[in-house]
Amino acid sequence: MNLVSLKNWSTEDVIEVVEGSIAIKNNPERYADATSRRTLSMLFQKTSTRTRCAGEVGMTQLGGHAVFLDWRATNFALADLRDEIRVLSAYSDVILARFLKHADVVKAGESATVPVINGCCDRYHPTQALGDLMTIQEKLGRVEGVRLTYVGVHNNVCNSLITAGLKTGMEVTVVAPEMNPAAVDEELYEAARKAGTYKTSDQLHQAIANSDVVYTDTWVDMEFFTDPAFEEEKERRIEMLSPYQLNAELLAGQDVLVMHCLPAHRGYEISGEIVEDPRSIMFDQSENRLHSMKGLILKLLGIL
Repeated sequence: MNLVSLKNWSTEDVIEVVEGSIAIKNNPERYADATSRRTLSMLFQKTSTRTRCAGEVGMTQLGGHAVFLDWRATNFALADLRDEIRVLSAYSDVILARFLKHADVVKAGESATVPVINGCCDRYHPTQALGDLMTIQEKLGRVEGVRLTYVGVHNNVCNSLITAGLKTGMEVTVVAPEMNPAAVDEELYEAARKAGTYKTSDQLHQAIANSDVVYTDTWVDMEFFTDPAFEEEKERRIEMLSPYQLNAELLAGQDVLVMHCLPAHRGYEISGEIVEDPRSIMFDQSENRLHSMKGLILKLLGIL
């Protein structure tokens, strides 16, 4: 069993990880030796803070061992991906792959002989969605029927929230004047629309007023934010998206929880004031990436 996308998981699988992750968080000593003598190999093309720490620290806290591999310091860039993934499988019990392209995550999942986790690609970010579901369950006591509005650029995180909603009954409204081309997944959107768990809106204030949770993400992917070649596109997006910033004026009087997958660009998609607002749960959300990663690892190893 892999986690390339939540699309291929059942509702029961998703709920098992969410509930199991909460149990692990509340009773860490019970799971301290759960992965003894097992290894998580972490192969990353993209930079990372939360995903890397969640995998490396999480595996250690479960009693196992994690190996971090920077793509540029390996032969993956020189050899056939399928061959190298088969080799890495022989050294690993689970592989956490954070790749630039979704197609490469798919290829890794098809080639590996151990479970593969998609730690983020240009189309999906399923480990983020599992941590988000865990956080919502903790804060609201439920996931089904929760109304979440995603604001900003429709990207890989947005796709995974839509998928999470489809699996759990969470209602996702997307207010996004911009979409990253690599994120387009019409099959997902059609399925979620038919299930009644996904819709789009151009009425920002109305969508927020009807929400339990408001969620945003960076307007420019982290690998491009300081790239001179992307500067013109960055400025275009900032100008277009400025009215969609989560700030005190927009959220005045709104009884909502505020989420952001982090890292955030304060003063762009979200104001510093809202980052520190009592309604913000983004640092709880970030911590839960650790616990949900542990739940996911145990699920894939058949231990949860």
